[in-house]
Amino acid sequence: MAQSIEAVIESDESICIEAGTGTGKTFGYLVPALKAWYLHDKKIIVSTGTKNLQDQLFYRDLPNMRDALSVSPKIALLKGRNNYLCTYRMDQSLDSGQFQSRSMVDTLAKVKSWSSQTQSGDLTQCKDLSDNDPLWPYVTSTNDNCLGVECPDFADCYVAKARQKATTADVVVVNHHLLLADMVLKDDGFGELLPDADTVIVDEAHQLTDIAHSFYGQRLTSRQLMELCRDTELEALTTAKDDRQLSVAVRRVEGAVNEVRLEFGESGRKVNWQLIATTALQAKLKDLEKEVTALCERLERHASRSKGLDSCHRRCEESLQTLSLFNSTFSPSNDEKAYPAVRWVETYRNGFAVLETPLNVSESFSRSRNEHAAKSWVFTSATLTQADDFSLFKKELGLEKAKDLVLPSPFDYASQAILHIPRGLPDPRDRTYVEKWQAQVLPLIEANPGGTFVLFTSYAALNKVKDLWQEKLHDKKVFAQGELPKNELIEQFREKGDAVLLATSSFWEGVDVKGMALSLVVIDKLPFSAPDEPLIEAKIQAARKSGKNPFFDIQIPEAIISLKQGAGRLIRDYNDSGVLVLCDPRLIANKYGQTFLKSLPPMKRTREQNVVIEFLSSLNQVIDNND
Repeated sequence: MAQSIEAVIESDESICIEAGTGTGKTFGYLVPALKAWYLHDKKIIVSTGTKNLQDQLFYRDLPNMRDALSVSPKIALLKGRNNYLCTYRMDQSLDSGQFQSRSMVDTLAKVKSWSSQTQSGDLTQCKDLSDNDPLWPYVTSTNDNCLGVECPDFADCYVAKARQKATTADVVVVNHHLLLADMVLKDDGFGELLPDADTVIVDEAHQLTDIAHSFYGQRLTSRQLMELCRDTELEALTTAKDDRQLSVAVRRVEGAVNEVRLEFGESGRKVNWQLIATTALQAKLKDLEKEVTALCERLERHASRSKGLDSCHRRCEESLQTLSLFNSTFSPSNDEKAYPAVRWVETYRNGFAVLETPLNVSESFSRSRNEHAAKSWVFTSATLTQADDFSLFKKELGLEKAKDLVLPSPFDYASQAILHIPRGLPDPRDRTYVEKWQAQVLPLIEANPGGTFVLFTSYAALNKVKDLWQEKLHDKKVFAQGELPKNELIEQFREKGDAVLLATSSFWEGVDVKGMALSLVVIDKLPFSAPDEPLIEAKIQAARKSGKNPFFDIQIPEAIISLKQGAGRLIRDYNDSGVLVLCDPRLIANKYGQTFLKSLPPMKRTREQNVVIEFLSSLNQVIDNND
């Protein structure tokens, strides 16, 4: 892996590498990257999927590699601006006293105290501020509301300091959202977020396509509008007290946003625009556009009074443009878009997002990559292929000319693991399916001396099994996603040693539990995306129009990647052993099942429950011997 990456860095080419679990993927790309810096003064950007993985790279992997190689490149960690404390907005929030609850006031006081001790301003290191705390927008800035060099606190700005450090660093660690935001900005000619680099290494690259879809489209959210209203109110308190009508205009926008949210109906929906584009919705959105226009006109009068009000006016104009775009959908003459895209709506409990998402990002991503200073690109993950075929990944990102390499895991799956597909289960569409597979899996969990992950494709199935097992599994602790923050839930599961964790999509990847704490992974059914999700539905329709088979060309390849991620939770080390249970009978009954099975590690396979129980019992003997 290191030799292949060294070659593409030297030749200014690109490569896609699938590196199985245990190959040492991180070291495989860090060694040639640091060598390129040391010998040729190459600047490197490493992008990964999550903030946790960023921290792991910056605080553990890179320092270890520097020590091992006896080199000392300057390294920098750069996250999105919404991760850094904005002292201006924090003080503005303190002065306003406008909060949703008393607990927010208490948390803000703790953040204020923490602010006097932090060097980086990275709020993820503030233990008193949880990931889902409503205080976040009160103490951070966004690209919309940042005042830039005209901010009175700019000299102490943590975002500016982090970016300045990145410009002088030899290796910069970022995440995919920040990388794509920077690429889109450069592509549009509006500046940059990241410094130029000679080489970009994209780890966990299988996530890149989905993230790219959101960056190359249009989006308007209720949160954007509500934050605009809040920021306008805060600015008006200090620089436009004489205009009471400004507050009236803000209240009217907030009211119109709430009316639109009510019109969208129940929360938790993702629905195609065409299915909800009623005359009633049109009227509500036209009212919202009218109120946003009125606020925009009001802000224009005061924009010269302060940088803050000027920023609010600019944001209001941008929101109005996006809102006008979606309102134009109601006009038949404007139905044709400049590029194939789907317009859709996602609803939350107290808000909504209206989106236009391109069906294909390959041309956009290729253009952005060509505009980028980097000449060599490395895309790597444990899951990029379907049966060693990179075609789908390359096509989606316009990487057809890139080299590729498959590196299998060094683990001895044949002796370390068993793949079990239970007998006699009905089709997953059968209403008795959940009850029947859980009844077959229950004896395996009871026989398992270690921990069990049960990965679901829906919350409905998770909740049903949770209710059943909490009554039946008296000797094991049953955890369920949502009961605690993700990291805390995993830590408690790991410490328990023989617990059961029920979880959905976000736990299918990025979870690393080694040893007997996880020796059984159960997957309820093949993880096909819901065909009525707007983007998937639009892709399916487009594939049919072009004469393709969407099930085989889109749905199966995407499901294979997800299944490989879920299956990858089981064996994380050379000494790990365990069982992977795939409950879905379609793996055997349907021909396409073989495509899924060929993409999985070469485990011993059995359909016999007693063989699995015997294997799990043997793990108990291993524990006894170790004791």
